[in-house]
Amino acid sequence: MAVFNRDSADEVSRGARAIVVRADVHGPERRDSDARLEEARGLALAIGIDVRAAQAFRVRDRKPATLFGSGQVDQIATLARAEEAELVIVDNALSPVQQSNLEKATETKVIDRTGLILEIFGERAATNEGRLQVELAHLDYQAGRLVRSWTHLERQRGGFGFLGGPGETQIEADRRMIRDRMAKIRRELDQVTKTRGLHRARRQRAPWPVIALVGYTNAGKSTLFNRMTGADVMAENLLFATLDPTMRQIALPGLDKAILSDTVGFVSDLPTQLIAAFRATLEEVLSADLIVHVRDIAHPDSDAQRDDVIDVLSELGVAGEGALEAGDGNEPPPIIEAWNKLDLLDDDAVALAREAAARRDDVVILSALTGEGVDSLQRTISARLTSGAQIHQLRVPLADGAAMAWLHEHGEVIGSRAQGDDMLVDVRLSDSALARFVKRRGN
Repeated sequence: MAVFNRDSADEVSRGARAIVVRADVHGPERRDSDARLEEARGLALAIGIDVRAAQAFRVRDRKPATLFGSGQVDQIATLARAEEAELVIVDNALSPVQQSNLEKATETKVIDRTGLILEIFGERAATNEGRLQVELAHLDYQAGRLVRSWTHLERQRGGFGFLGGPGETQIEADRRMIRDRMAKIRRELDQVTKTRGLHRARRQRAPWPVIALVGYTNAGKSTLFNRMTGADVMAENLLFATLDPTMRQIALPGLDKAILSDTVGFVSDLPTQLIAAFRATLEEVLSADLIVHVRDIAHPDSDAQRDDVIDVLSELGVAGEGALEAGDGNEPPPIIEAWNKLDLLDDDAVALAREAAARRDDVVILSALTGEGVDSLQRTISARLTSGAQIHQLRVPLADGAAMAWLHEHGEVIGSRAQGDDMLVDVRLSDSALARFVKRRGN
């Protein structure tokens, strides 16, 4: 039997043969075990891994050493050998010790759910910012896993200076190098964030509202984005098909222009390293005027997926208890739900979905693939953006043509008259638009 060599197994290879296992820990679960296992298969497929088998194990108590019970570890090792697997994917979070022990027991490379998602993000990030964010998340994840050190990590280096000293172990040197690299990446991301903030401030001075699409991965955000904008953003039946945010200009009923933003898809148990690393990107959601939560209502775990998205939004301060603290003290953006993939439901399910949607004023049911219901979504977005609009009388300098253009584009100018060097303008504006106009002028 070949001996597993960790030195040559530090990366996941596309096309690698793998098995997927999951520990269903005793206690309440949001989603069905089979659906969760199928999602794990989809995550592996997203980076071209050849999944030969998938199996869930009922675990009463998490074992500190291996997560699974000893008999279950033997079953996993047997399954890996039977399928000639090069990789074991554990659809749970593993501690460094658990990962190391499972590798020894199965004589196979082991990665957990966090590692798998990081691999996907590492492959898909296209922009410089995305690559920096993924690298930062990877380094943060690996920094805690140097305990599963290879032989070279236990050697010592000589000290520096005249007196030398006991030196530092390789593992200490590696940790220091990781910290230095993380600090450098954070400085670069800070600069990117400042640039993004300037662009955001420029958009806020412009007359166009921003609508952010959010949702569970593979809910159909990019398909809806393409349908509404005529763009050609990658949209496949694949988890995390797109990572980097995309923004396009669209027209809406009653609004000449608006900006639609397609953001990265969320997933259950999204690694905390990724939430932290992608916070700058997800700040686009915080600054939006309206959030459209795209849901796959044909998925058996649609409600659980909704809860997972709300959890991430809550962590960002957009929804939940932390919402009022979002956006530098500003009110968080309102959220409407787009119940997508109507085309995948049978007639009875469609009737039930329409009945449920009709009882709420924040839901639109549609199919981004066929286009059914998209017009209704656009009308709902427009109505929500202009809701609460009242007529205000504003004083605008005659020379400030940009302000007048802003009011014409973002509201309904009822009338205007000159008064000295100013123009008194009667305009219908929503409260949020009025607040942005006042902020724009620095009043």
